[in-house]
Amino acid sequence: MPTEASQAPAELFLPAVVITVFWLVLFSIFGMYNKLYLTSRFDEILRVGKVTLLGTLVLFFVLFIDNLGWNTQNINFAKSYTLTYWLVVFVIVALFRVLVLTFEIHQVKRSGKGLHLAVIIGTGETARDIRANLERNKTSGMNVVGFVTENGMSKLPKQIDGVPVIGRVDEIRDIIIRHSIKDVIVALEHEDTEKLIKIVDDIDIADVSVKIVPGFIHLISGLNRTNQIFGLPLIEVMPDPMPSWEKFTKRLFDILISSIILIVTLPLFLILVLLVRLTSSGPAVFRQERVGLYGRPFTMYKFRTMYEDAEHRSGPVWAKENDPRITPVGFWLRKLRLDEIPQLFNVLKGDMSLVGPRPERQFFVDQFKKEIPLYTRRLRVRPGITGWAQVKWKYDESFEDVKEKTKYDLFYVENMSLRMDFKILINTIFTVIAGKGQ
Repeated sequence: MPTEASQAPAELFLPAVVITVFWLVLFSIFGMYNKLYLTSRFDEILRVGKVTLLGTLVLFFVLFIDNLGWNTQNINFAKSYTLTYWLVVFVIVALFRVLVLTFEIHQVKRSGKGLHLAVIIGTGETARDIRANLERNKTSGMNVVGFVTENGMSKLPKQIDGVPVIGRVDEIRDIIIRHSIKDVIVALEHEDTEKLIKIVDDIDIADVSVKIVPGFIHLISGLNRTNQIFGLPLIEVMPDPMPSWEKFTKRLFDILISSIILIVTLPLFLILVLLVRLTSSGPAVFRQERVGLYGRPFTMYKFRTMYEDAEHRSGPVWAKENDPRITPVGFWLRKLRLDEIPQLFNVLKGDMSLVGPRPERQFFVDQFKKEIPLYTRRLRVRPGITGWAQVKWKYDESFEDVKEKTKYDLFYVENMSLRMDFKILINTIFTVIAGKGQ
């Protein structure tokens, strides 16, 4: 017959597995399994402290709060147990991560392993100084593979201080892809600073960081969030404004809200399908290819509000007030924003979010990115059913409208947060109630 001592490990096995999974999920939400790219050890200790404290408090409320009652002895025991548990978890996790970081830093100093490949745009004195600084400070995490000239290459040497000149700035996208570049350092001389916005626009590639010399920061002030990088005279341009836990929460919120709305509005969905089909020929749900996150195409769904083949003769054009292509039922669907209900399926698939810049067709994206600076920055986040531009500006009827809405979209991309998403959703609800859609 098994004894109580032999049964104890079996009884503890399931709680141990649950708590282990809890910590794994929590660390994942807060981005602690992202690559430790030469993070400051002190900053990492602080981050571990905050995350483990949050996790311990969650466990405290889950495990103890219902069983404490008002017994002072129980409360004191729970506090002492929780504090001890947190200290043990904090010390073990922090110690392990500091050891890993220390090993990475040692590897970098000894062999250069683990460095991000980088290029420097510029070939003047500023660019040479930056390269020399990075060479002296390997813990900055970057290995410069070459210089990129802002002018022609005919008068330049093939190498500068032993580092090759690998191309021109108008080839920067190809250079990034060909050499697997992760960091681009813009180190132009003062007389070339007017080229900065164009360069930043061209380097709008996923997972590629852009850094500039601080002297040029005034050119993009107000457009970006900036951070000092490892104490070196480099400033990161437009880093990701959303921490990992907010990204996770935003995606979870998208899935939950979309599922609830689709379930609640199922009868309305079926009624609208019948109305669209009975009042005009063609499918009830209109499908159209749009440009999504990082320029990837996807099929967007919406209730058809125009007559079938409305653009067969005209080609891609903007909708306008009193547009003759819009059906009578489509007019009210747009007015009440009901035509966008099928896009909730796009949200569930991950093509879209509830909140974000509106997705455009490739035809218009190709046109706008040539004429509107930083337009492709919109593609750094998932497109949305509603957005800051939709609640702050009218429907697109001209190129000037697009330019104005792009300003709002860029503001959202640079300042996106859960708080801002809720603000936009509340404004959208009032827009629907007021029937101000187009």
